Amino acid sequence: MFVKNKKMSITLIFATNNYHKLTEARNILADINILSLDDIKLTTHIPEDFHTLKENASQKSWYIYNKTKMNCFSDDTGLEVIALNGKPGVFSARYAGKQASYEDNMKKLLTDMLSINDRRAIFKTVISLIIKGKEFFFEGIVNGIITKNPKGNNGFGYDPIFIPEGYNKTFAELTYEEKNKLSHRAKALQEMAIFINYNKDKLF
Repeated sequence: MFVKNKKMSITLIFATNNYHKLTEARNILADINILSLDDIKLTTHIPEDFHTLKENASQKSWYIYNKTKMNCFSDDTGLEVIALNGKPGVFSARYAGKQASYEDNMKKLLTDMLSINDRRAIFKTVISLIIKGKEFFFEGIVNGIITKNPKGNNGFGYDPIFIPEGYNKTFAELTYEEKNKLSHRAKALQEMAIFINYNKDKLF
């Protein structure tokens, strides 16, 4: 876990306007000033043209850095279902189509898995951090299973149908604090926080 020291005068742009992601990042990186794309008035579409989480995260970070010359980070997250050969994976956010809602994506996945008994899945987040033109990567992984029906009202995305290993509740049934201790994105953010904390004098 990230052990807080005195307040660091560090600002990072997070390449997102997703409220849930911002809240999670600002809680875990509490000693760092996190700006959203809306905060810097950047409204242009950020491309995600690749077929791996790492490449997409990197593409988004470099896009922001090249536009602003400010230190920044981005993430890409995918839900990989073993029985579906890793799908939806990098296409998790648009599994049911480009304009699909969270509910649309969940419904499609549950439909695709109607006759599947092997419910094992992996939630994975990759973060690309760019500091003064140098890039660093961090990864968070959580193993679990896909439920047959959505459960819980917390969280977002596929949270209502994903039960993390060692638990009997979905991410959406856990409290915000419980999820932040074990989620894939939380793990990646914590790794990044530790890295920044121990290398801040060299990085900034």
